[in-house]
Amino acid sequence: MLSIEKEIHEQPHVLQVLLKTQRETARHIAKAVREFQPAFVCIAARGTSDNGARYAQYLWGVHLRMPVMLATPSIHTLYETAPDLSRALVIGVSQSGRPDDVRQVIKDARTQGALTVGVTNDPESPLAQEAQYHLPICAGEEVSIAATKTYTAELTALAMLASALTEQTEHQVALAQLPAWVAETLKRTDNISTWAERYRYMEHCISVGRGFNFCTAFEVNLKIQELCYITGHGYSEADLQHGPIAMIQEPGFPVVAVAPSGKALPGMIDLLDNLNEKEAECIVFSDDETALAKGTKGVLLPRGVPEWLTPVVAVIPGQVFAMRVALAKGYPVDKPRGLTKVTMTR
Repeated sequence: MLSIEKEIHEQPHVLQVLLKTQRETARHIAKAVREFQPAFVCIAARGTSDNGARYAQYLWGVHLRMPVMLATPSIHTLYETAPDLSRALVIGVSQSGRPDDVRQVIKDARTQGALTVGVTNDPESPLAQEAQYHLPICAGEEVSIAATKTYTAELTALAMLASALTEQTEHQVALAQLPAWVAETLKRTDNISTWAERYRYMEHCISVGRGFNFCTAFEVNLKIQELCYITGHGYSEADLQHGPIAMIQEPGFPVVAVAPSGKALPGMIDLLDNLNEKEAECIVFSDDETALAKGTKGVLLPRGVPEWLTPVVAVIPGQVFAMRVALAKGYPVDKPRGLTKVTMTR
């Protein structure tokens, strides 16, 4: 079995271990956050982890009413200027914990008196050592260059922190069900292998989501770019409607639509109607039959997943789709050309 396929299927177990072993760590960090009383949250990340940060913007904003900004690491490194983060909770998110620019944000923030947290897969990494607190994502070694299990583990870790701060029993109950929902989603992706060949000659693609799944649109697009070497972009449904939808002119333009139930679903259904009028080819990931019926192909997501946790399950069909299309194209999915497992940015 390919490493990426193996790691995609490890995700239920990874999340189960993370939820079981790091619950007290999340509570400990939450206690420190309450005592510090940050004015806002700043998250430093790159690549896939940046999409995890996008998730936190919605999750922490909705559940905790905390403004969440994404750091601009180049200000800290290239321009050697540290914005005032003294009253912030500053979180560095990185699978490896090794990029210098993300670590520098944490270092500058800690020097200023901010509360700093590292979320990584390596407790011995420079980022984990730099931060005051560390929440390990417990994903084990990830061999494939394209991140899969570490991404969903990052989302889950951020959800654990948020839930530890809300202290709402229903949030903890929902988190406990997450590994089972992910396992069910994986079973429902088996049919992708039967129709991925249809997209073998795909040269461009966009991915669309909104709200909590804005991050999913970006992450699915990133996986398609990394594995299939095609031009693509992730969009919010609202942003796509505000102009870029004009690029969809020829019939058959591929669009991945992430549309689980929740506040964002009505807008996504309206968008799917618009796209169908333009004769786009919509690939829909949803638990809603109306949304799925508007797609050429799709994956039925498990029902009953709270909207705030749907990004953890909705990304999985995107991971499998990107892998299957890349295999149909004859590309090496474990080692995409020009990429390394750890990208060192400064």
